[in-house]
Amino acid sequence: MDHTALSYTLALTQIPGIGSVNGKKLIRMLGSARNVFDHYHESKDFNPRLMRLIRQALKDRAIWKRAEDEMKFIEKYRLKVLFFLDPDYPRRLVDCFDSPVYLFYKGSADLNAEKIIGIVGTRSATDYGKSVTRDLISGLRQESPLVVSGLAYGIDSHAHRAALDNGLDTLGVLGHGLDRIYPGNNKAMAEKMLKQGGLLTEFFSCTEPDRENFPQRNRIIAGLCDAIVVVEAAEEGGALITADIAHSYGRDVFAIPGRIGDKYSGGCNMLMKLKKAEVLRNAEDLIYEMGWRVSGKKVPALQPKLFIPLTRDEEKVIELLRAEGDLDIDEISRRSELPVNKVAVALLNLEMENVIQCKPGKLFRVQGLP
Repeated sequence: MDHTALSYTLALTQIPGIGSVNGKKLIRMLGSARNVFDHYHESKDFNPRLMRLIRQALKDRAIWKRAEDEMKFIEKYRLKVLFFLDPDYPRRLVDCFDSPVYLFYKGSADLNAEKIIGIVGTRSATDYGKSVTRDLISGLRQESPLVVSGLAYGIDSHAHRAALDNGLDTLGVLGHGLDRIYPGNNKAMAEKMLKQGGLLTEFFSCTEPDRENFPQRNRIIAGLCDAIVVVEAAEEGGALITADIAHSYGRDVFAIPGRIGDKYSGGCNMLMKLKKAEVLRNAEDLIYEMGWRVSGKKVPALQPKLFIPLTRDEEKVIELLRAEGDLDIDEISRRSELPVNKVAVALLNLEMENVIQCKPGKLFRVQGLP
């Protein structure tokens, strides 16, 4: 994207009331941010409120000054700007309806890596949480995933540090601009991450790490990853927000179980109780559930049992999966003409008997099929 095009794009997103969803919609409608400003009055599809906001922005010198200042910051520090229509924009974010119009990036990691895992948790990590985080990442070393977290105190910091120690790329997604590191104690680690991972944000420079920025940051973590692991969390907090968003995006969500009554296991235990997360004990569980390979070899799947007496519903589901390949529960229900609740029961029984397996994206497959 050239200087002028980027300047218009930055200005568009600074208009109060536009946001990521409307910004992407307008750019897709008219082809570019510049066209939005130049030709908004020619489109019959424009919402009158958006037309008014753009008309006012054309006269607001502060918006254009802010965009120009950010252009200087980008050029000075050689930041990469990832625009949502560009091929290098993280592909996992493309289908997230509220993903950013652009992202500011500094680092060396491939944001479209084959395997990306998010690890999040409380800022008040216990010794148990720290140990689990280290062991989990050490166990994933052969898989070489990109490890994503939020560069906060606690589980986030331990995830980044463990990734660095195990030679894995690790990405910090920030709730502020790239002109600072918050918390400041993580500055040295963040500098290492620039050479072995990177830093990513949607926020302009000079944006403070305000409380309301972090839920917005969390949706990027959730959308970037194949799966999110919650190591420790209280029953309220940012880690649970990230897990909820990941669940809404159709990502796999895992939680580390803890003792009943432990404050920072309460959130993990609740996620599992509400069926929003699968139980995760170790790296081997994660590798198996994600269908990843170890040293070029497929993780051995459990062998399906032979001669299992099947109900009529289960037979329908099996026949459909054999004929059509991987399908999610809604598609199975539609094609089999069975109610979703009956499909859910059939899938549960078949999975418990190791006849089928649940793949990433909540897709079901008959065991042993390629």
